[in-house]
Amino acid sequence: MAYRHGIYTTESDTQVVDPVEAGTGLVVFGTAPVNLLDNPSEAVNKPIQVNDWNGAKNEIGYSEDWSKFTLCQQMDASFRRINAGPVIFVNVLNPTDHTASESAVTINVSEGEAVIEKEGVLLNSLTVSAGDGSSNYVEDTDYTADFNEDGHVVISILDSGSITGSDLTVTYDYLDPESVTSEDIIGGYDSENGTYQGIEVIEQVFPRLGVNPGLLSAPGWSHQEEIGTTLVLKSRGINGGFNAGNILDVKGNTKDDAASDKDTKLYDDSSSTICWPRAKISGKTYQYSAIAAALMVRLDAENDNVPYKSPSNKKISISAMVNDAGEEVYLDQMAANELNGNGIFTAINLNGWRTWGNNTAAYNDTVQNIDVKDRFIAVRRMFDWWGNSFMLSFLDRVDDPTNTRLIESVVDSENIRGNSLQGEGQIAGAAIEFRQKDNPTSDILDGVIKFKQRVAFYTPARVIENDLEFDPTLLTNALFGGGE
Repeated sequence: MAYRHGIYTTESDTQVVDPVEAGTGLVVFGTAPVNLLDNPSEAVNKPIQVNDWNGAKNEIGYSEDWSKFTLCQQMDASFRRINAGPVIFVNVLNPTDHTASESAVTINVSEGEAVIEKEGVLLNSLTVSAGDGSSNYVEDTDYTADFNEDGHVVISILDSGSITGSDLTVTYDYLDPESVTSEDIIGGYDSENGTYQGIEVIEQVFPRLGVNPGLLSAPGWSHQEEIGTTLVLKSRGINGGFNAGNILDVKGNTKDDAASDKDTKLYDDSSSTICWPRAKISGKTYQYSAIAAALMVRLDAENDNVPYKSPSNKKISISAMVNDAGEEVYLDQMAANELNGNGIFTAINLNGWRTWGNNTAAYNDTVQNIDVKDRFIAVRRMFDWWGNSFMLSFLDRVDDPTNTRLIESVVDSENIRGNSLQGEGQIAGAAIEFRQKDNPTSDILDGVIKFKQRVAFYTPARVIENDLEFDPTLLTNALFGGGE
């Protein structure tokens, strides 16, 4: 090494923290046919993340009866219609609490099989005996039992067993989804046992899965005021800091009914996207919130998980929109705009079915001076996503020494992130500062530091207008070429 004498400087690379993309984190609450699983009790009041259709069937079960098993319509919408995932499901249907029993039911044996034509049967409760009740049979000795594609139990007679008659008598317990109430969906925290139920399970999503919730939904339930209100409340301050959006349905047979229902239930929070009416695809009717949620997940995935694009005016493969009575609803642009003006997200058939509406539930065209961050769905979601991403990105910096290295790390990393997103056209701009006026000595001595970040997200071009004017000179030039 050369002999050194004097003063020198060196340079080190800027310490940049790679941002952690928050992603959509769609969490859906409801009921599922968990009796189809090997261990039904393991799929109750627990966040279960699934990535595809087969995963959903294997992890929570599937049924075509969406009125009883409400999570299944989100499964179908996300993985079969919109093809978007992952989705986090929370099932509240508990085989311990929500069951009923059938005793001494006679079923016929045909070609070595007998079928219990009822959904929800709990296999571990099944007993099989002779048609006249004279003898009891033993599973795996006299018969085997499993589910068919319809979710019905098929009892297969073993040739080596002792079953000979043409009838069997069966007794069993079965899931009773109709006994699930709004209180089960809302749930709560049991401090004595340290357990979470219902919507309160949202607090377990990040600790269990490492995913921060971005959207909450409960199709088939969110039209109930107490459930919708709970979803709104639980959307903010999750795990003490994360914020999410929520997607709710309102009821009604007409657009005026829907607007009135929204007002009556006070669904007016900026975190909410309000949906009406329902969507119909291939003979199946979906709560529109299930379609909207799946669409937002797909839209995010197509844009690097940055939710900067509005979910409005996106084509959706549906066959009709229907009201609560099952009657088809055809909204023209004027009628759909009335709903939008009341903060309701809908759909119109304009050169194909497409989503229609940019406004959160907080917007009403009679309300003046609403903050832009609370008005537009895309802007509100960007604020939530940005805040969640910041917390995840710099979680490892908490409890580090409060020195310039820490401050520069945050400032440099966030400015680089902002410049990158701006360069991609995903935001208008972002800049972060560490200002002395925001950080008095007393706060620093208390271990508290504060940054000031200014952000600007693109608002949707909800109106594109072209002012047409007839220009006589263009006509003259066309006829005479501008000559004498």
